[in-house]
Amino acid sequence: MAEIDQAKLVEFERNRAQLLGVSAQKQQLQVQSLTLKQALEELEKTKEKKVYKAVGNILIQADTLKVKKELEEKSKSVELRLKTVQKQEDSMINKLNKLKSELEPGQKQAEPEASEKESRK
Repeated sequence: MAEIDQAKLVEFERNRAQLLGVSAQKQQLQVQSLTLKQALEELEKTKEKKVYKAVGNILIQADTLKVKKELEEKSKSVELRLKTVQKQEDSMINKLNKLKSELEPGQKQAEPEASEKESRK
């Protein structure tokens, strides 16, 4: 295999590993977003003026409207990060597909050569 193909293969593997990390990050953000939306839905339903919120390992009583505002801000932040990670994931997928299409012709040429060597033995 040519040095150029070997370098592209190494780059492909590195990008694939990065894509797995980005995909895991995206999944965590999706779960966080869903959790925040569910919490906001419950706050909409309640008639209570005070609710409990987790702060570290303890629960403290806080004003419902204040907690709702905090959760809305956090939700917006998570959604923005999610969009950014989605763009990053899409870009990496495109890059991997491009590298794959560049590597495939080299792989097809290498396979017959390997078969010929085996048949000569």
